[in-house]
Amino acid sequence: MYEQILYEVEDPIATVTLNRPERLNAWTDRMGDELRHAVARAEGDPAVVAIVITGGGRGFCAGADLKGLEAISVGERQRESAPGLGADPGDPEVGPSFRGPYTYLMSVRKPVIAAINGPCAGMAVPIALCADLRFASERAVFTTAFVQRGLIAEWGISWLLPRLVGTAHAMDLILSGRRIDAAEAARIGLVNRVLPHDGLLPHVRDYVGQLAERCSPASMRVMKRQLYQDLTKTLEDAHQVAVRKMVASFDRPDFKEGVASFLEGRKPSFERLRLK
Repeated sequence: MYEQILYEVEDPIATVTLNRPERLNAWTDRMGDELRHAVARAEGDPAVVAIVITGGGRGFCAGADLKGLEAISVGERQRESAPGLGADPGDPEVGPSFRGPYTYLMSVRKPVIAAINGPCAGMAVPIALCADLRFASERAVFTTAFVQRGLIAEWGISWLLPRLVGTAHAMDLILSGRRIDAAEAARIGLVNRVLPHDGLLPHVRDYVGQLAERCSPASMRVMKRQLYQDLTKTLEDAHQVAVRKMVASFDRPDFKEGVASFLEGRKPSFERLRLK
């Protein structure tokens, strides 16, 4: 089914690997369709607690494939959806702001983690920003690159980037298109953590293992939705919603299990998400 990604599930993790290593995993429309389809599969699989997106070979993603950019520059590009790959992952109730071509990752009902194993350039940057967490190899480098191609701040990066790194850093990265290394990315808040290259995926697997062992999937689903929706609300509105959701959580089995396991000094046993 997939030509440009690899998809693997090993409880509790689904790993989606961008798989055009000879092109540094340069992004194509088909790759986007395949990723969306794979994410939908993982979201609906009870064995999956979290979804990891990484790159094959030495890089995460070099951005848009240059052949596609060349076609656009001469007016020849036509978008064609890959047959058999139609999918609609994510919670539609999160709202249209988080249901775009790549922002849909923010509406997915499970944590999405970008394991950035090397260069991350151009449109790969906003795609990585749509993940909930970003762990980077020490070999990772980042560049928005848009300004150097005569483009603009694409795919919501003008909204996403300032919320992670602040306006000043976002302006620097967008206006200059300069490359930054993993250490600087961590310092300014672009990534959560930098790991030794060979330890990147083991760290991510261990992180997801801890989520599966200790954390309620139902709670993570609600909290992820809260965090993103509250970015567009006032504090008063966010507080009122939190109170309603807190009261509703008292009636869920996960609350009873969470309290009981704590009092009994054991690990909790939470139900996996089963989506209709």
